[in-house]
Amino acid sequence: MIDDLIALAGEAVAHARKLGADAVHAVAADGRSTEISVLDGKIEKVEQSEARDISLKVYVGKSSASISGSVLTKEAIHRLAENALRMAKLATPDPYAGVADPDQLAKDIPELDLAANDLPDPQKLEEIARRAEAAGLAVKGVTKSSGAGASRSETSVGIAISNGFAQGYRRTGVGVSMSAIAGEGLGMQRDYDYSSAIHYVDLREPETIGRSAGERAVERVNPRKVKSQSVPVIYDRRVASSLIGHLLGAINGAAIARGTSFLKESMGQQVFGSHITIVEDPHMLRGHGSRPFDGEGLACTRRNLIADGVLTGWILDLRAARQLGLAPTGQGSRGGPSTANVFLPAGTETPEDQIKGITQGLYVTELIGSSINNVTGDYSRGASGFWIENGELTFPVSEITIAGNLRDMFKTIRPASNLEFRSSVSAPNCLVEGLTIAGV
Repeated sequence: MIDDLIALAGEAVAHARKLGADAVHAVAADGRSTEISVLDGKIEKVEQSEARDISLKVYVGKSSASISGSVLTKEAIHRLAENALRMAKLATPDPYAGVADPDQLAKDIPELDLAANDLPDPQKLEEIARRAEAAGLAVKGVTKSSGAGASRSETSVGIAISNGFAQGYRRTGVGVSMSAIAGEGLGMQRDYDYSSAIHYVDLREPETIGRSAGERAVERVNPRKVKSQSVPVIYDRRVASSLIGHLLGAINGAAIARGTSFLKESMGQQVFGSHITIVEDPHMLRGHGSRPFDGEGLACTRRNLIADGVLTGWILDLRAARQLGLAPTGQGSRGGPSTANVFLPAGTETPEDQIKGITQGLYVTELIGSSINNVTGDYSRGASGFWIENGELTFPVSEITIAGNLRDMFKTIRPASNLEFRSSVSAPNCLVEGLTIAGV
């Protein structure tokens, strides 16, 4: 499969070059997925998809054009290349465009165990979803199910570039989720849990997911509102990764080149407390965002985006690197600079100890909407969770807004000890001091 995809991409490259293109980047992909949802013990939805496509970017001098298609015959690929070449000749030149030099390309391709051969069949997916829902409904206080689901996917990719790069890889994924509803009337609340993995053997048990979703929903019944005030806020690990996501957006090379980031002048400066290191590890075995090389054929490497609180560099693809006069960092993709497996390492405090140390504060379990000013760092998000009083979670709260500035928030973050790798961006519980809560 991989060799076939590389050959298809190579055919597009060869034909475009034959017609006069100066450089070509082609990606051929084959993907298929199955998702089954159940509600009240009955199948609510079955979705299956299969797709093969090819996309290519053709360069004529510093002008380029991108095109894609889903018919992968030799004749169709040739037509795509011809159309892309005509479009490129009409495009406005971009002084920073172009493929990598041959000496920049990845040489050693690591094996990251990103593909499983034991993916569950549709019958097994249905069973997993039913088990998750049944476990959620069995929780005392749960009044109804909002649905449960299970899924599997596999994607194969082949990349060929006119600079000599020709590689590919296969990735699989499995998932299970459940959403439960508890309470009645205005006090009714919903919550969820999920698990996803590359290999089925690494997936959490569906009963664990359903039970967790049900217990979370019951705990949130009859929420209250709180007065507006400034208090410390603990972000549950399910939402703490969003804080790291805001950092990634602020240090994305494209934003830095545009001058639209509040951290654009912060390279080499103290952005977090000295106890904070934030890591990107694209070669993590079975990692949710792992990749053996980036989308431009460059080698990926483990790096500390933040080291002892200091911002070490930008997230760069070839174009952003050229704009900024820097070396690329192996973080390119078809959509621009991107990262793989970023995480905030666990701290030494347990989640319980963090809560015990707060007289009055907020424990956030869900974030709603987003109002982030990437230029100034101003932060405002709707939230719900639990009120902390005298070191204990006392009652659920909802319909509140938390606000601050990301510059200030980054400097006070304290990670707890409960890190789990549940997505391509991961963090443990995080305590942030001095946020403003807008309530009643």
